[in-house]
Amino acid sequence: MPESVVHREPVHRDRDVARESRRIERVLIGVAIFILALFFFAPLAAVFYEAFRKGVPAFWKAIADDDTLSAIRLTLLVAAIAVPINTIFGVAAAWAIARFDFPLKSFLVTLIDLPFSVSPVVAGLSYVVLFGSRGYFGPWFAAHDIPVVFALPGIALATTFVTFPFVARELIPLMQQQGVDDEEAALTLGASPWRMFLTVTLPNIKWGLLYGVLLCNARAMGEFGAVAVVSGRIRGVTNTLPLHVEVLYGGFDLAGAFAVASLLAILALVTLVIKTALEWRHAEELAVKRRH
Repeated sequence: MPESVVHREPVHRDRDVARESRRIERVLIGVAIFILALFFFAPLAAVFYEAFRKGVPAFWKAIADDDTLSAIRLTLLVAAIAVPINTIFGVAAAWAIARFDFPLKSFLVTLIDLPFSVSPVVAGLSYVVLFGSRGYFGPWFAAHDIPVVFALPGIALATTFVTFPFVARELIPLMQQQGVDDEEAALTLGASPWRMFLTVTLPNIKWGLLYGVLLCNARAMGEFGAVAVVSGRIRGVTNTLPLHVEVLYGGFDLAGAFAVASLLAILALVTLVIKTALEWRHAEELAVKRRH
């Protein structure tokens, strides 16, 4: 066989493989774009279209409604309670799991993942069983005039339960990957544990912490199942934004329902943008650390 033919065949094969790879790449990209358009962009566009279909005045009228403003205030208040609690718990749990060996460590990790596997409705029912009027602790709280179920404390408890894994789950693998060299060096140089945390640990985990807090906040504001069970769905009193959307839609106030739903959609979009920015920032910082 001539030498030119021998050299030509591998070249042709490489070109065929490259051509086939480009075809597969285009097909996969097309499928991904189609799925995103069908299941994400189209529903999102429909929400905003319906929200503004009757004009901007109708949109602002729905947003400025007293019940809607009450739902916004309650949603922000619940998030302001649940997110700091979960942030403190997440940092403490991640630090303990990543830095120390102790009995029941694997059990603690399993408990952190529990809200991911338990239905939010079941979580809400568990709080009704504990703090309802016929629950285990409900009569005591009622006797002391402390409302839990169908009030802010129950909503905050249910929201905290379904959102508490987010911060911890972001920080545990990050802190395990970083190791303890920087912290041990700080202790060797005479830093106290608290100073070591503020000047070494916290700067090292700041982007992962912000990422976890962001996801926790988004889930807290969008939680429906657990809150629906413990809130009682009292319009203007215990309805959060997701519950208020259901109430408006069930009452055939479609313009109001989609207007309020658009607020949640905007929250999702803002969360997505900030999440992407944090991922880029975190990736850049990790790349710089690896180079050094």
